[in-house]
Amino acid sequence: MIYQNPIVKGFYPDPSVCKVGDTFYMVCSSMQYFPGVPLFQSKDLINWEQIGHCLTRESQIALTGVNSSGGVFAPTIRYHEGRFYMVTTNDTTHQNFYVWTDDIMGEWSEPNYVDQGGIDPSLYFEDGRTYFMSNGSDEDGVPGIVQCEIEIETGKKLSKSKTIWQGSGGRYLEGPHLYKINGSYYLLAAEGGTEYGHMVTYARGNSIFGPFTSYASNPVLTNRNLGGYEIQGIGHGDLIEDNHGNWWIISLGFRQIGRWDTFHHLGREVFLTPVTFQKDGWFIAGEQGTTQRTVDTDRISDSVVQKKVKSVTFADTDWKKDWSYLRIPTEENYRIQKDRVQLHGTDVTLDQADSPTFLGLRQREFCAKITCDVQTDSGEAGITCYMDENHHYDLAIREKDKVFEIIERLNIGNIKSIEHIVIQKGSKIRFQIVAENSKYHFYCIQEDKESPIVLGEGLTRYLSSEVAGGFTGVMIGLYASDQKEGSFANFTNFTCEYV
Repeated sequence: MIYQNPIVKGFYPDPSVCKVGDTFYMVCSSMQYFPGVPLFQSKDLINWEQIGHCLTRESQIALTGVNSSGGVFAPTIRYHEGRFYMVTTNDTTHQNFYVWTDDIMGEWSEPNYVDQGGIDPSLYFEDGRTYFMSNGSDEDGVPGIVQCEIEIETGKKLSKSKTIWQGSGGRYLEGPHLYKINGSYYLLAAEGGTEYGHMVTYARGNSIFGPFTSYASNPVLTNRNLGGYEIQGIGHGDLIEDNHGNWWIISLGFRQIGRWDTFHHLGREVFLTPVTFQKDGWFIAGEQGTTQRTVDTDRISDSVVQKKVKSVTFADTDWKKDWSYLRIPTEENYRIQKDRVQLHGTDVTLDQADSPTFLGLRQREFCAKITCDVQTDSGEAGITCYMDENHHYDLAIREKDKVFEIIERLNIGNIKSIEHIVIQKGSKIRFQIVAENSKYHFYCIQEDKESPIVLGEGLTRYLSSEVAGGFTGVMIGLYASDQKEGSFANFTNFTCEYV
């Protein structure tokens, strides 16, 4: 078949995958958003369905007041003796922990914490023992990939933390995963930073503890030298064997907005690359070590059809799976129904690293048309293209002295500018956003008029990671602020049509 990368689009970074029977399961980072760690399943590695989240309770993850792009980093999912484990880092509190479940469709446990530093933790099981690894420095101060044995029931350390590999020479060694394949141990990692120099590297050894010999042609997978190519930042991978004995790397990457426009705002996404083991036991990946947009492979049956999401509405999304809050929400501020949502805004705004009244959906394609009807009798309510508290574009209706204003606001760093104000009589407005690779076009449509009013534009580059920093992607958010007590803004007729 011929498939297109990315296989999961939008802000779903740091993928990790495991297989149970004929089904694959995948988790991704969620940073400051809640619920935490989106969970997917697939039968063919191409089409992924989100089935829930691993962190669904405040007791599992401390997100109150965390900085943007803090919170939940780089999870790993593993399956052992009938139980699923998800291990991750709260980068804000500098804690590594894991949760578990015996029912992948059910709730996950309370966290067990591991007293080892670093980020990007992973688990490896062998002979009744559990090994925990992360990046950082060991107890002797040696930097690299650090490993210890733990008691899986509690997270208690059973051995000294010791560095087992120091990488191939790239900066920011991270994302370790250990596998035993055909009698050898393979240690996969990321180097170069989750930017344009990102890469997948690996080493091989005869013992869990090493020594590990680096692959002579590292990096095994990177797009760092593909100047002008849409797909960049390939790295942070996880190896997986399919149901037919073929191997693959599932990794993160991102799409830049144009051939020579080195900005990306959709976030880090999920990519699939074929892996081939050679006779000497080393493996190669991709097309001459790169991940391509279009992959023609005989490893997947031609009967598999890659599904595309073309339209999203309230009715065909799941509020608990597809939508996210900023940090831990105050539940009484949300009234959610199948075809509408009502939001009570507080004095917490989108400009704060806090929990404003907000529900967000990941933007998955560059080109889209987004429409929503918004009505409020007090305060402010609207729709936002949201990267973080300092970088977001807002379309809002607000009440000021019993007069309703329609505004377009651009927030770029410490510059916060209302670009357009339209006065209207009623409390209801239809907003429309037309998204392109390099630009958002903003409109409103008043109830008594057929033609849209042009509110302005916003360049996507100012919501990109290259400008805003951080590790997230643009969310299409619905929000409210400063409502009177007992007042709720009403959101209906939401559609997001991808071109």
